[in-house]
Amino acid sequence: MDKHHSQLVLAKCLRHQRYNEWVFRDVPSDIMIVVDGGTFSLHKFPLVSRSGRIRKLVAGHRDSDISMIELLSLPGGAESFELAAKFCYGVNFEITAANVAQLCCVSDYLEMTEEYSKNNLGSRAEEYLEVVVSKNLEMCVEVLKQCENLLPLADELKIVIRCIDAIASKACVEQIASSFSRLEYSSSGRLHMNRQVKCEGDWWIEDLSVLRIDLYQRVITAMKCRGVRPESIAASLVNYAQKELTKKSTSWNQSSQPKVDVVSGSNDHEKVVVETIVSLMPVEKLVVPITFLFGLLRSAVMLDCTVACRLDLERRIGSQLDIATLDDLLIPSFHNADETLFDVDTVHRILVSFSQQEDSDEDMDDVSVFESDSPTSPSQTALFKVAKLVDNYLAEIAPDANLKLNKFIAIAESLPGHAHTIHDGLYRAIDVYLKAHQALSDPDRRRLCKLIDFQKLSQESGAHAAQNERLPLQSIVQVLYFEQMRLRNALFCSYPDDDHKPMHQSWRINSGAVSAAMSPRDNYTSLRRENRELKLELARMRMRLNDLEKDHVCMKKNMEKSNSRRFMSTFTKKIGKLNIFGHSFSRESSSPSKRSQVTDSKLTERT
Repeated sequence: MDKHHSQLVLAKCLRHQRYNEWVFRDVPSDIMIVVDGGTFSLHKFPLVSRSGRIRKLVAGHRDSDISMIELLSLPGGAESFELAAKFCYGVNFEITAANVAQLCCVSDYLEMTEEYSKNNLGSRAEEYLEVVVSKNLEMCVEVLKQCENLLPLADELKIVIRCIDAIASKACVEQIASSFSRLEYSSSGRLHMNRQVKCEGDWWIEDLSVLRIDLYQRVITAMKCRGVRPESIAASLVNYAQKELTKKSTSWNQSSQPKVDVVSGSNDHEKVVVETIVSLMPVEKLVVPITFLFGLLRSAVMLDCTVACRLDLERRIGSQLDIATLDDLLIPSFHNADETLFDVDTVHRILVSFSQQEDSDEDMDDVSVFESDSPTSPSQTALFKVAKLVDNYLAEIAPDANLKLNKFIAIAESLPGHAHTIHDGLYRAIDVYLKAHQALSDPDRRRLCKLIDFQKLSQESGAHAAQNERLPLQSIVQVLYFEQMRLRNALFCSYPDDDHKPMHQSWRINSGAVSAAMSPRDNYTSLRRENRELKLELARMRMRLNDLEKDHVCMKKNMEKSNSRRFMSTFTKKIGKLNIFGHSFSRESSSPSKRSQVTDSKLTERT
């Protein structure tokens, strides 16, 4: 018996490559172990001397000689059992970060504890995990990676939580050490942080990208609880998303900012990744790059993520929309192939979120009314930037033939009226829309052009609008009126003597306000005079418009009834009548002007 035992201990294990079985020299095997992924022909004595589970199974069949044991639920399968069998037979092998998790799980499953043998496999693996692995962040990450296939047993043995705590602690320590290394004394002798020196405490970001999303989520959550910088958390999330969601060739755009474009054939895994990354984002503003947020939003729309996930992204984007670009806003419409080319509804919600945050910021500011309304304040500056961005976005989506008028107007009205100091961009976008949608009815055209404040058009845009045939007639009249007022003001400003200026010289087209140098009573009197003059001017314009309409009707009737020669003579006379702003060519053509002058005098007497 002693000779037989010595031969078992000294036997060398060889693996039969064809049948995936263990064969031992000199001594025939007396038991077969079947595990998931392999079958092993072994000997009872070395196994029962170390494994309590196998000992109990063999003892349970004392009456009948057992020759096969099935261990199909063994964690780690054939690879883990092979290591356990080597340990039972005394074959030396090295415990590393790559196999310590397997050894801990298989030793627990096989009950290889100190109760059955001194310095058993369980105690050896636990000692290595506690003394070696927990002191090294990279090893902890490697062990966590191995635990992905050993759950839930690895979680029950607290292997996962110990590695997560060790990673969070090490990352926090590295961050503190890196911060101390950047401290230096200024010329005045004060201690300050050198921002120009690159932070070296975030080297672990690349290591965490190999983890599965569920374990990665637990690690980031532990880091946030330990106080790791939000910037480091955000950088890790960006890096992880790049590895999981993007193609290598499109990972970065030309501006060197992270950009996410989901690979074709997206599955449920990518959906979980997007939702998890969004839930892990720091709450601090401007920590996560806005280009990355837009990339995640595109992914969330394409993968049909939860509403809460998309709303969270839209809220985060809205909080920093003033630094976005036009390319960011051009989100493709993935699920509405028959409708608009771009996702207009999502952009509208982002703009509404931005407007709501602007309103809340104004309510919470403890500053005076004048400071909050100052054009140079940060909120006003952001509002102006977003207004210009919206104008460019409207001009970009306007040529889409499937873009409904209501959606176009909703985007244009999403910002408050004072966001636009000039309406040139909005006018250009509306002109593009009218050109692409020529079938719009007159009421729809008038409704669309009501968005434009013609007083805020520049001289070039005003001149273009005055000759734009796509605009409704009422809009053209407004443009001509304000252009006339603009020219009149420019003419009045050229008077050297203030006493000879007309009474409405204080009129300002841009703001509609009177001169601040006048007293309240003078202001009221001046406003009444200007009001009368404006009423007279509008009455003249209406009469001239009526004359034009009557002449137009007469011309149509003459064209239908008269022959070509008579039509040409009549047409020549009517052309002379149309020149109401210039000199008359004949006595007949001057009659409308005379009628207008008589009417003006009557209106003046009534007033």
